[in-house]
Amino acid sequence: MAWKTLDDLDLKGKVVLTRVDINVPVEAGRVTDATRIERIVPTIRDILAKGGKPVLLAHFDRPKGKVVPEMSLRQLVPALSEKLGVDVAFAEDCVGDKAAAAVEALPEGGVLLLENTRFHKEEEKNDPAFAAELARLGDVYCNDAFSAAHRAHASTEGVARLLPSCAGRLMQEELSALEKALATPERPVVAVVGGAKVSTKLDLLGNLVSRVDMIVIGGGMANTFLAAQGIKVGKSLCEHDLADTAREILADAKAKGCEIILPVDVVVAREFKANAASETVLADACPEDAMILDAGPASVVRVVEAFG
Repeated sequence: MAWKTLDDLDLKGKVVLTRVDINVPVEAGRVTDATRIERIVPTIRDILAKGGKPVLLAHFDRPKGKVVPEMSLRQLVPALSEKLGVDVAFAEDCVGDKAAAAVEALPEGGVLLLENTRFHKEEEKNDPAFAAELARLGDVYCNDAFSAAHRAHASTEGVARLLPSCAGRLMQEELSALEKALATPERPVVAVVGGAKVSTKLDLLGNLVSRVDMIVIGGGMANTFLAAQGIKVGKSLCEHDLADTAREILADAKAKGCEIILPVDVVVAREFKANAASETVLADACPEDAMILDAGPASVVRVVEAFG
């Protein structure tokens, strides 16, 4: 696996559009867990050290293509400034005149955060014209958002086709670990895949079944696989329309000797809110008026056993 890094490009005096994942938890406008911000610090500092000007591209939450003030990235500026040790400037848009003016005004040694890319519906559609607008703001593109790299969006895939591109330090670290795990791994290899949707991870699952010995499926994805086997999941988050796809993945995994580990018991509740009354039931016993919110203790034991 070959990819370019920050060490392969001349960054001096250049605007480096840097895609980061800073989709952090926020309460009352304050960041409650800055882990994702801390993990992008090495990349930004290296860009600065090489004479580049980091301009950060990021999404936050799911505004669905509309401007939602509560989802503005402005609220992350104090936490970013604290972790980076520099005053981070903010642009009220990620494209257009406001973004261009903010980039033009960025001094050497400065860092600029552009507004939420998902305020534009074209972002998630990977619209070529929108990607071109983003690309016009920079000279180089750096992707440091490994956790968002599976999404073919304008700021993750489209713009990478239009500018000299490289991986950031976090992306480099994750790709190296992935290469080590998949190229010459110590057996058995266990992959853990979670999240809400099967639809965003179809290619990943298709590749993993031929490379690993076991796949632990959790999160909302597990509900889709349970439902595909005829198990009632009540009001749970579930992509029922992908039942056939889930069954194909299960069949492919069986044919290739890859064990799929799904929850055997689950935690259910009638409401999706903090401190809601919950109970643990077998995976095939979710009440019709309840939703699966977590794996149960027996499922956790099974996962621990998978790791030996």
